[in-house]
Amino acid sequence: MQALYLLALEPVAESTSDPNSYGFRINRSTADAMSQIFVAMSQKGSARWVLEADIKGCFDYISHDWLISHVLMDKEILRKWLKAGLIYKGQLQATEAGTPQGGIISPTLANVTLNGLERELIAQLVAKFGIAKAKKLKVNVVRYADDFVITGDSREVLEREVRPWVEAFLAVRGLRLSEEKTRIAHIDEGFDFLGWNFRKYSGKLLIKPSKKNAQAFYRKVSETISGNKTVRQEDLIQLLNPMLRGWAQYHSRVVAKQAYSRMESLVFRRLWWWSKRRHPNKGAGWVRKKYFHSDGDRAWIFAVPVVRDDGSKGLNELYQLRDTSIRRHRKIKGDFNPFDPEWEQYGEQLRQARMEGSMRHRKQWVSLYMSQGGLCAHCGGALTKETGWHNHHLEYRVHGGSDALFNRVLLHPDCHRQVHVGKIALTKPARS
Repeated sequence: MQALYLLALEPVAESTSDPNSYGFRINRSTADAMSQIFVAMSQKGSARWVLEADIKGCFDYISHDWLISHVLMDKEILRKWLKAGLIYKGQLQATEAGTPQGGIISPTLANVTLNGLERELIAQLVAKFGIAKAKKLKVNVVRYADDFVITGDSREVLEREVRPWVEAFLAVRGLRLSEEKTRIAHIDEGFDFLGWNFRKYSGKLLIKPSKKNAQAFYRKVSETISGNKTVRQEDLIQLLNPMLRGWAQYHSRVVAKQAYSRMESLVFRRLWWWSKRRHPNKGAGWVRKKYFHSDGDRAWIFAVPVVRDDGSKGLNELYQLRDTSIRRHRKIKGDFNPFDPEWEQYGEQLRQARMEGSMRHRKQWVSLYMSQGGLCAHCGGALTKETGWHNHHLEYRVHGGSDALFNRVLLHPDCHRQVHVGKIALTKPARS
């Protein structure tokens, strides 16, 4: 039932969301939040101070009365969800505050609760200081779920104007800041947010994987290796590769090459320990030959020799962090609303731009290109590298259209604009 109500509540929540809120929202991610901080703090004249804020137990302490009064849905249904209680160690416990534990609608309810943190704060500063002076304060809010940072031109602005207002905003909703995790920092000192460290070095803002994030990831990898001392090498590789690939991809939008190199060195040491431990009576040369291989100029590859389906020989190897390419993230526009038809074309272009580097996207593009005979589905002209192409959904995504290939066609960029502006209905070209 929560999923059904969420279908109706989510468009409302999107329409009232702050521009720089990025958690639990369609087509938004931590990378968008990171990119917005870069926009707000990278220039010479950008804000120099930041309030790192953490809400204490956000999902556990949101006021039920506030939710029932402000969430635009059936009040009685919402009240029953909020007051349903939870079972802990076999005992039913009453819930006097907070959102439904594990409920699919809980993240959206939290977003509704915190919506206005950015818009209302800026409006308050404008009302107090005027538009021109408020702009000079360089206050920017970037939020991901219940974690957020607020920039400012001085420590005094954040201490005297911003933090008291934020505390009052949260108090009305039954929330408060965590004293232990909330602090004000200078950009030259740096701060951590969403697993990254933001810091200026000689005036240049660099974003890197944070030490805490790297340490936590290494502990996870180390525990996986230590906990699988007797498994086959190929099984250990299968366990580690998704972890390594996921961590590398998460940080592939920031300055991460040095962190990759350091992590590979640490992982190698653990794997060498794992390999030697299995054969205490064998020498280092024998262990290396058994578990580590060479491929061209690459040596010391933790891998298992395999024979492919075509009879050729290869290696089933551990994912190499250093091979992960660093690519700048294309940030979403703050006002983007995935439920507004006016944003449909932008949403299609954004998804295409973000998918261009993936193998899955290339396979889908080839399939669409071949099915259309290499021709635009609108004008029938050839699709070439020179003309370019856009991915168009026959039934708009905002109207519930699928992202599957049967609902997509390739168009020239100009044709794509004509189709949206003229509201032209297209059909899937028949295979020739």
